[in-house]
Amino acid sequence: MLSSLIVCLTLASCSTTSLSTHVYTSPNNDASARPPTVDTEQSYPNSEQVAVGAERMILGAERFANYLPLLEGKRVSLVVNQSALVAFDNIMTPAPSPTPALKEGGASKGSTTHLNENDADKRYRHLLDALLHRNVNVVSVMSPEHGFRGDRGAGEKINSDVDAQTGLPIHSLYGATKKPTPDMLQGVDVIIFDIQDVGVRFYTYLSTLHYVMEAAFAKGIHVIVLDRPNPNGSYVDGPVLKSEFSSFIGKHPIPVLHGMTLGELARMMVGEQWLDIDANSYDNAKLTVVPIKNYKRDTPYSLPVAPSPNLPNELSIRLYPTLCFFEGTDVSIGRGTDFPFQLIGHPEVKFGNTPIQVKANSAAPHPKHENSILQASVLAQADFTTPELTGAEVSKPDTSNAKVAEKGFSSIRGLDVATLLDAYSRFSQYNDRARTNDMAEEIFFTRPEFFDKLAGTDELRAQIQAGKTPAEIKQSWQQDLAIFKKKRKAYLLYEDIY
Repeated sequence: MLSSLIVCLTLASCSTTSLSTHVYTSPNNDASARPPTVDTEQSYPNSEQVAVGAERMILGAERFANYLPLLEGKRVSLVVNQSALVAFDNIMTPAPSPTPALKEGGASKGSTTHLNENDADKRYRHLLDALLHRNVNVVSVMSPEHGFRGDRGAGEKINSDVDAQTGLPIHSLYGATKKPTPDMLQGVDVIIFDIQDVGVRFYTYLSTLHYVMEAAFAKGIHVIVLDRPNPNGSYVDGPVLKSEFSSFIGKHPIPVLHGMTLGELARMMVGEQWLDIDANSYDNAKLTVVPIKNYKRDTPYSLPVAPSPNLPNELSIRLYPTLCFFEGTDVSIGRGTDFPFQLIGHPEVKFGNTPIQVKANSAAPHPKHENSILQASVLAQADFTTPELTGAEVSKPDTSNAKVAEKGFSSIRGLDVATLLDAYSRFSQYNDRARTNDMAEEIFFTRPEFFDKLAGTDELRAQIQAGKTPAEIKQSWQQDLAIFKKKRKAYLLYEDIY
């Protein structure tokens, strides 16, 4: 029988189901943290988790006292990108001058990412620099999709490299392989994973975490996940992925919006035995999750840097769960424009009155409808109280779009099925006119297999084509959502608001 040791740090009841590995969650305080022995169950106070209000949120990466003791005498590899930042005022020791890693290019300098890098230099420091400053023996870096600097376009293959500032090897996990190879893990004792996620199943950093854990546990390497907030943590919605639609853009039986952090999902991957490793590897596996202090799922969180080139601001992150489905259609969501994941448009099918030109750029080397003019609806902030990551001016909404609310704000929140149905209807109406006028028809589902991978099922596409209502479509996945919500409770680190 596999070992049942797990440290439970939740506000909900902790499952007593036997787990297949030794999972250790760093206590939510600033005392030095050491892993418990294999044969001892421990519980930790969680009072600090509910003491939310005026207290400042402290990210897992900023809680050095909780994980630095685990790195003493160890050879450490980091799985990070430009989002692995720690605030100067949460660093225990005085910070030197602005981090070379961040100044080198912590975000894309293309037109689609407008991060104020000078401001980031003053307020944040990259985790790599912070650990080297503390004499941690970092031996390598592994980078996910979009690269270590976060400046590569979606799907763009990345070669391994050497960091010019530190001389450390950077192993690409989005090139020749998506899973760390034995050579990459040679001479590594501990892997630290610290990447900002956006809380959507098809955002690929979750799959990278999956492969990192598989490779590490197979070699007996300790994995430490430094937890970060989920900017879409207020939602649990969408179809639960079916196994036959598993891919790198969705590997787990979870909904499109899962409402969990990567730390919580790491615990769930282990507890539900979703990793493709043998029983012995599960038995000897060690996972540490360092939680966020003073965090609630509905706490507003402004990301200090764009998590990927085509999500340059908080609006794009909010719209991403819905708009990404258009990647399987002929509809543009703004790649190759100044508004990636902030518009809906097409050269022939009218979505709005705003003409937007599509051109290749560093974030989108080969955008859909390149060198054409979109008839677009540029979406507006749904909440002006939340600033953009970029500091750029919010565009005025196109009020001709039926999805823009009376006040001019975008009504798209969470997974908005009505937006998908509206787009499909516009294509149908266009094609009706095209047939009457002997014109070429436009195909909506240009990549149906990819759309189904995003959805995790082919049922959503069939429902859209059948003219189902938003209420009917959402009702169809409620039973699976209820099962998921119940199952995930054992792995939550923060209060369940659902």
